[in-house]
Amino acid sequence: MKFETIATQGFLDLAKQNKAVSTPIYANTAYSFDSVEYAVGLFDLKIAGDIYSRLSNPTNDILEKRIAALEGGVGALSTSAGQSAVLITMLNFAQAGDEIITSDKIYGGTYNLFAKTFKQMGINVVFITTDNLEDYEKAINEKTKCIYTETIGNPSILVADIEGLAKIAHKHGIPLVVDNTVPTPYLCRPIEYGADIVVHSTTKYLSGHGNAMGGVIVDSGNFDWSQNDKFKMFTTPDESYHGIVYAKEFGNAAFIVKSRTHLIRDLGCCQSPFNAYLTILGLETLHVRMERHCENALKLAQYLEKHPHINFVKYPYLKSSKDYEKAKKYLTHGASSLMGFGVDGDGTKFIESLKLFIHATNLGDVRSIITYPAGTTHRQLSDEQKIKAGITNDYMRASIGLENIDDIIEDIENAIKASRA
Repeated sequence: MKFETIATQGFLDLAKQNKAVSTPIYANTAYSFDSVEYAVGLFDLKIAGDIYSRLSNPTNDILEKRIAALEGGVGALSTSAGQSAVLITMLNFAQAGDEIITSDKIYGGTYNLFAKTFKQMGINVVFITTDNLEDYEKAINEKTKCIYTETIGNPSILVADIEGLAKIAHKHGIPLVVDNTVPTPYLCRPIEYGADIVVHSTTKYLSGHGNAMGGVIVDSGNFDWSQNDKFKMFTTPDESYHGIVYAKEFGNAAFIVKSRTHLIRDLGCCQSPFNAYLTILGLETLHVRMERHCENALKLAQYLEKHPHINFVKYPYLKSSKDYEKAKKYLTHGASSLMGFGVDGDGTKFIESLKLFIHATNLGDVRSIITYPAGTTHRQLSDEQKIKAGITNDYMRASIGLENIDDIIEDIENAIKASRA
């Protein structure tokens, strides 16, 4: 099936859900066992099935299968939030004494997770300050466990060279992890360019309506965890499962199985079935929404680029963008709805004069949202860290919604005038 069909009807089995056309919400915690032998098989990971909704749930299962298919992976795991997806992914192969390499211009919440919480865990994160591939390769050593990047940076709006990073990672026997939240698989499928693990905040575009927190991990199934001694957690017995060896027992699905049976089991940051249901509803219109998001965002970016009172515009599909060629390579259907721009006026007046835009920290909503990163999402960072991340005091992050583009432009124009009054 093509993308649009998978998004709307993928893995829909009417017979298994009492002929209900819409995926039911399985609002339950536990599942009965046919026999003691059957229960033992489930707990020994010899049989596939539901035990407890912290581990799996039929509603979540449909969501996971659809997103895995849309991304081109062998399996997926839904989590309570995008941050949980990143956390579980990293803890699945990194432990005290290990290192992770990433950019210093990633999402502020992830930056804090890496710089503070992981540091407390003994995991060192190396932040690369440039987009030069050579700098990423120079940072790799025997302790490095992965390279992490964002397809489109939030809020930097930078486009990652996924293929280039994948080649470097694989040359040194480590995986490439890509946060694909902003473009979604409709605009970019990182696995096709060499990514090994893909993560999402499903809170954003995949659900699309600002009503359901969630995250997801997608396993490409392409990385060989037994190729070297870096990933013994996949190649040596797990005593908590009677000595099971993930790489041996589960082959190319070893990563996603371990994510579920080990880390979701122990950390418990699973996604609510109700939120999974809402995200499934969002997936059904993803392809339609992303087209309008891209169309509106490009028109607004082109308008702002010519505006005398806008200091700069960051949007990859502008021909003036330094990432334009990368955007055309990786984002074949558009550059999503996220953009950044600098207001030549009073930023506070600008934000508070907007009538249509909602002042919030979310993105990927059907409604247009404006965020002031220096005062919200990146407020925890020092002034020096903000500068490195490209967060200036005039910087506005905008997620362009599905409203009429003329109304969007009029609202921005009126706020610009008010900011200069």
